[in-house]
Amino acid sequence: MTPDKAPRVSPGIDPGAEGGKVLSPDRARKVRQRLARTGARLVFTNGCFDLIHPGHVAFLQQARALGDALLVALNSDDSVRRIKGRGRPILSIEERIGVLAGLEAVDYICVFEEDTPHDILRDLLPDVLVKGGDYSPDQIVAREVVERAGGRVATVSTRFNTSTSAVIERIIERVK
Repeated sequence: MTPDKAPRVSPGIDPGAEGGKVLSPDRARKVRQRLARTGARLVFTNGCFDLIHPGHVAFLQQARALGDALLVALNSDDSVRRIKGRGRPILSIEERIGVLAGLEAVDYICVFEEDTPHDILRDLLPDVLVKGGDYSPDQIVAREVVERAGGRVATVSTRFNTSTSAVIERIIERVK
């Protein structure tokens, strides 16, 4: 994937469409600039979002409530494999984009190839960087970059205490 090319996505989702949710890095920068000009607050989060579960949905809804637009930086398939190991992701990038794009809380999606979103965070400098409540401030990638630029970092917890790994384990146990 070249830096300004969005990945293939599920049928019905045109990443190049004006007003579409899936952004190339270049379009993400333009959207960020437009939001900043209008005084709208950009909320940013990132992750693998493999097998979306109720905890993900609640997290994304809470993150979206912290600003005017939510951008989800989504780890590429190769990035997920490096982070999560063999057999992951369960859902391809196209499938994960399709699910996230269908969620009302998600305004924009941008895929990144690196293991961390440090570079995209440095480029976009969101107003709010959000991670789950299981992260301590020192574990949040590029926290200091966002704060130095005047943004804030927030953690949100949900009543759903689950993970994709736990869901996969539950499936394996039930089909044995």
